[in-house]
Amino acid sequence: MNNSETTLKSDWTVQVPGKWILAGEHAVLRGSQAIVFPLKSRFLSLSYFNTASEFKIHIAGICASDLEMIIWSVVERAMSELGIKRSDLKGDLKIYSHIQFGAGMGASATLAVGLTLFFQHLGVLKTDPFLFAKKLEDLFHGESSGVDVAVALHQKPMIFEKNKENIFFDLAKLPLLYLSYTGQRGVTKDCVNKVKNLISEKPEQGQAIDERMKKVVQDFIKARFEWTQTEWIEHLNMAQSCFESWDLVPSAVQSHMQQLKKAGALACKLTGSGSGGYVLSLWNEKPTSPELTSELIPVFL
Repeated sequence: MNNSETTLKSDWTVQVPGKWILAGEHAVLRGSQAIVFPLKSRFLSLSYFNTASEFKIHIAGICASDLEMIIWSVVERAMSELGIKRSDLKGDLKIYSHIQFGAGMGASATLAVGLTLFFQHLGVLKTDPFLFAKKLEDLFHGESSGVDVAVALHQKPMIFEKNKENIFFDLAKLPLLYLSYTGQRGVTKDCVNKVKNLISEKPEQGQAIDERMKKVVQDFIKARFEWTQTEWIEHLNMAQSCFESWDLVPSAVQSHMQQLKKAGALACKLTGSGSGGYVLSLWNEKPTSPELTSELIPVFL
């Protein structure tokens, strides 16, 4: 990249954060609430340079290869919804990825929201940005509650409930919580279908698991996160037990959690759809092992 390109100021730019879910996964699809926070250290940024040249998209950053494979299918879907053609667009859209796809951090939502805001900037989007972004995210998930889209769009901690108004709250005083990658990807659509199949085949068991996750969420909200360490451990373990009952905790994830607990983690739970991705862990004090600390992501960094 030459000096003129590096100094060229974009006409529009946005940074869309990832997310982490404290509790409410899967049950949120069936009317339960979910507690979700933006993860601003992992994001997708988009910059637009308005020129008269043919429209081009440039991708860089981690997981750039993942984005390159899917970007035009998502853009084409968006343009189809908007009733415009690629020839109607001009200039350069540069996308920088600092978020891992297929890891439960809401990467697909960052892309859906980023493109929604881009088309809104161009003046061609006249509908509700949340509904438009959710429609784009459904390309990845098949059926989305919209929780990832909501937190990526508003960039605030929230209590999300499907088809209800979001409840925002100030950043709560939380204990020492970290995220770490299990080393295994989880496919949201597959996880959602697995849970739906369980509910179809064993409705009473499925409802009981949903009620357990719902209770965790309600207890968190009622206590305003002001719990003793013992209560935090109890509720994180209860939320994790739902993933176990849904059969969304493969051996690689179990091994990762065991390693965290061996290093001092008090409790662990999956965050996201399960079967891989990231684990949320609770600690009494900051880990001192250099190898471990390089892998742990503070939830509020």
